[in-house]
Amino acid sequence: MNNNELLKIFNYYKSLNLNISMARGKPCKEQVDLSLPMLDLLNSSSNLIINNADYRNYGILDGIHECKKMFSNIMGIEEENIIVYGNSSLYIMASLVEKSVLHGVNNNLPFSKQEHIKWLCPVPGYDRHFTICESLGIEMINIPMDEHGPDMDKVEQYIKDPEVKGIWCVPKYSNPTGINYSDEVIRRFAKLKPAANDFRIYWDLAYLTQQSFDQQYEPILNIYDECKKYHNEEIVYMFASTSKMTFPGSGVSALGCSENNIKDIKNTLKYQTIGYDKLNQYRHALFFKDDKTIKEHMNKHAKLLKPKFDIVLDIFEKEIKDIARWSKPTGGYFISLYVKNASEVVKTCKELGVTLTDVGASYPYHKDPNNEHIRICPSYPSLEELKLATEVICLAVKMVCNK
Repeated sequence: MNNNELLKIFNYYKSLNLNISMARGKPCKEQVDLSLPMLDLLNSSSNLIINNADYRNYGILDGIHECKKMFSNIMGIEEENIIVYGNSSLYIMASLVEKSVLHGVNNNLPFSKQEHIKWLCPVPGYDRHFTICESLGIEMINIPMDEHGPDMDKVEQYIKDPEVKGIWCVPKYSNPTGINYSDEVIRRFAKLKPAANDFRIYWDLAYLTQQSFDQQYEPILNIYDECKKYHNEEIVYMFASTSKMTFPGSGVSALGCSENNIKDIKNTLKYQTIGYDKLNQYRHALFFKDDKTIKEHMNKHAKLLKPKFDIVLDIFEKEIKDIARWSKPTGGYFISLYVKNASEVVKTCKELGVTLTDVGASYPYHKDPNNEHIRICPSYPSLEELKLATEVICLAVKMVCNK
């Protein structure tokens, strides 16, 4: 297709005055609607005083038993190793890094009193993870990703440096590639023996409960169980939330870690809050009463997501297979698209009314070294909008490649 033909198509899409955002992996309205019955589980006649604890009042710093049990089933870790927070697991991660800077980790010297701090960042990765480090002046080091997970040879080499204090991980349907960490990668994480006593793996299980688009559960190894085999439980913090299960802005989140880590974190947490929203914790626990209920609910999400991913992948295959490459996830919220001059592709899409994630967002310091990666987020637009948006993306890719 020559430039004149591409320009005619460009002008056609321009005339549509599109306004479609694919910038973030947000659940669509139909997904959020799945959880509306939860709002009816508590009312003025509900019994909210359970085992002498009034869930309407202050207290229960680490979360109610019922919600701990729910997260215990989800995360595969004992209730005593769980703290239930508010709506955002990202907040937990940010607060723990900030705690490490101000107060240290398990009686180690605070990061702020150490000369230099470094963090390992598998790339492409989750932009908000990187923003936490950047906001605190922590040096970030790129770790390449492949279909099995992070390059563990590089991880094992870098952790010999005592200045390296952590690594970000999204092991299930990784943001933004959609891959699952292999058993071998997870075992190698569990065996890590870093030079720094205050090194921690930040194990973000944002999509742990997601079913595959074929409505099958694809398990990954439980890193905490693997760590215990090597008496290495201290090394990992596990994070989960209901953000991609119920209401993204009104869910509950949890931290799972060793007894010593729990004690250390609660020593700081008690100055920050008297307790999180126990009524919200309770209604989530009532809504997800067992594993079967969770799987049935998440299958409903998968049914809504599958047609959207199919649209994107089918159009990519038809239109740009000779000039681009992309990941083909079996679940999750993202597709990674790799193209020539990605920033120009994103700019062209924006001219046509389709907003994509900024190029470089999936890399530390917003710097994609090859200017090739675009995070595609199919979940939020309608099917009709998504078809148009994907056609625009393919047009932009062709126009840039024809220059």
